[in-house]
Order: sequence, then C-alpha cells, then structure tokens
Amino acid sequence: MEIKGQVWKYGDDVDTDVIIPARYLNTSDPKELAKHCMEDIDEDFVDKMSNGDLIVAEDNFGCGSSREHAPLAIKAAGVSCVIANSFARIFYRNSINIGLPILECPEAVAGIAEGDQVEVDVDSGLIKNLTKEEEYQAAAFPEFMQELIDAGGLVNYVREKVKG
Repeated sequence: MEIKGQVWKYGDDVDTDVIIPARYLNTSDPKELAKHCMEDIDEDFVDKMSNGDLIVAEDNFGCGSSREHAPLAIKAAGVSCVIANSFARIFYRNSINIGLPILECPEAVAGIAEGDQVEVDVDSGLIKNLTKEEEYQAAAFPEFMQELIDAGGLVNYVREKVKG
C-alpha cells in the first residue's frame, strides 16, 4: 500500500487527550470524532489538513489513556499514516487493530519538516521525502500485521476470514 500526502508535525508526548479530548468521548462515531481530532494541540488541524495527509511526531506518540478513540479519530479525519520516533504501546496496538498505518523511524522524523510532501510504501517501510528528495527506511510490519492494516483493521480482517 502506498500513501502520499503533506506532513503535519508535532513534538514529544502527544497524548490521547489532545488527539481526541475527553469531552468528545460520549460517542464512538468516527465521523463525529474526526471533527475534533487534534483540536487541543492544533485547533485548526481538521480544517487545514487534506485527506491522505500524514502526521509526523517525536517520541511517545499516543501516550496517556488506552482509548481506542484516539487512533480512530486520526484515521477518520483522513490521516493516512503516522510516523514517529516511538509510540505508546497501547496506541500502537489500537492503531493496528483499526487499520491505521504507523511507522517508527527516527531518521524520517529528523529529516521531515512540517509541510513536506511524503510518500510511504507501508509494505516495505520505505519513506520518501519528495520535498527534500531523501529516503528513510522504517521496519516493515510482519506479514500478519500488514494483512490487518490492508484489511482496514482487525474486525474487517476477521470478517474476511470468516467469509472464507
């Protein structure tokens, strides 16, 4: 799967409370969550981003509570991939479970600036910064995890397997 979009960049410890503030957790409707994605760290995020854009962040992205709403809000807002130095463990697993591609690649984080155009081959982990004409290599997901992402998440993956 190939992804291409503009980068929105954030720092360390972007927690689930700023990804989707707790005041909006009275719903699990992805469209409603998407309207408020990142608003406590970047109130204009949803208005300025385009479908397919990427988030690049420093260390410990998705820390805080274990709410699945956070990666769901990101995906529903139209973010195609998140690249970070590191992810909080539960956020990482929740992202895979809903089919949101996430990659750990400190070289990419260091080399990519906000506004850069980036292309990602999720299958191989190759990240191309089209603006700076640089490439970075993240670790590719194991085949099973790639199948989950390609299916759009764990629920869709299981549905496909049950159908036979």
